[in-house]
Amino acid sequence: MSAQSKFSRPTAILHRTPLTPPVAKSAEGMYINLEDGRRVLDAVGGTGVACLGNSHPKVIQAMKDQIDNVSYVYSMQLSNRPAESLAKKLISTSRGAFGACGFVCGGTEAMESIIMLGKQYYVEIRQPQRKNYIARQLSFHGDSLTTLSLSYRPIRRAPYADLLNTERFHHVSPAYAKRFQKPDETEEQYVERLRKELEDKFISLGPDTIIGFVAETVVGATTGVVPAPKGYFKAMKSVCDKYGALFILDEVMSGMGRMGTLHGWESFGDDVAPDIQAVAKSLGGGYAPIGAVLMSSKVADGIKNGSGSWKFGHTFQAHPVACAAALAVQNVIESENLLENVRKQGVYLESLLQAGLKGPNALAAPYIFDIRGGGGFWGIEFDFTDATDLDFGDEAFAFRVQARALELGLLITGRTGGSNVEGTKGDHIILAPAYIVTQEQIKKIADILVQSVEEVLKEVAV
Repeated sequence: MSAQSKFSRPTAILHRTPLTPPVAKSAEGMYINLEDGRRVLDAVGGTGVACLGNSHPKVIQAMKDQIDNVSYVYSMQLSNRPAESLAKKLISTSRGAFGACGFVCGGTEAMESIIMLGKQYYVEIRQPQRKNYIARQLSFHGDSLTTLSLSYRPIRRAPYADLLNTERFHHVSPAYAKRFQKPDETEEQYVERLRKELEDKFISLGPDTIIGFVAETVVGATTGVVPAPKGYFKAMKSVCDKYGALFILDEVMSGMGRMGTLHGWESFGDDVAPDIQAVAKSLGGGYAPIGAVLMSSKVADGIKNGSGSWKFGHTFQAHPVACAAALAVQNVIESENLLENVRKQGVYLESLLQAGLKGPNALAAPYIFDIRGGGGFWGIEFDFTDATDLDFGDEAFAFRVQARALELGLLITGRTGGSNVEGTKGDHIILAPAYIVTQEQIKKIADILVQSVEEVLKEVAV
């Protein structure tokens, strides 16, 4: 019996996957109790969201207190204290990178608003001719039509291809050295080739028409936790600076501590601060829907010295309860020194993955293409190009492993299509445990993952 039929149940929800998911009944920390009686360890935090796990008492209390105080105000009429305090914290902890911020309800909305903010900035400073964005292939920036136009994840774009804007959104090669660096290139030469490609794109479109270059600091679900080569972001920013365009980073997945530093660019982006940055998932840790747009003083001053206001707004923007939750999450991360734990446990997790999946006696070793990441964000990519002794049938390996891990009590993420630009090749697994994860839990995550991989390999062997 397949995992899909085994856990099937009636539902009135049109779910996001063909598999009808089990129902979560309660949760504490990294463990989630399901209605069917199982207890599972969440090794991916949904999609890198639950950075404190569930039911943290300080966050719950902050939300309860805020509901008792002010549950909702409309941001065009009134501000609220949690929003003001959260904004102050985000700016004061940015090492001078940012001068202002705005709040939204999630990652897609953050990136949508950034696209609009970039255009508004140039209208305000009297460069209205700027109209083009450049992003990268094998990227994902959200699930609205505009952010899908900015993205280049073929499987997500395909159903809406004839609705996407290809006149204003353009793409250059991914920064994915293990796949796309030429055999005779050094890392420096590879980065220079990508820099030149971006500059050539600027020139072909008209340098004074470019609003900005947009990239994920660490690519998340599309390719499975792929950092850029050293020097890449410094090189890309140099092109933006040369032609007066904005350097924009999407840290919806990799930001707010996920990489072991508050901002991903501090450890995986050459320590190059962006002009504008999106954050979301680990900002509120899943306790409430929230994202933020962080902007440099240059951008903020351009708006303030023009119209004076951000021309983007939704009903639930800067929601008091969501901001109270996010502020509490960030205070817990700081007060409990959790980024140190993220770094420490990340090193341990990598060692276990290397030993269990690539060690001398590892059944998976011939099929491991890469194990990569840092802090609390890890990807394992498999390559079955030359595997003639395996038959996966009509279900991808990554999805089989994800389903098997769930049967064994572990939540992970399996994805496909990240190994070529066309999105037709590749299987990868993503791990993103909570910042509170213990060494014992890391060991359990690695053990169950390795067991799941090996059991699936044995089942598909011919």
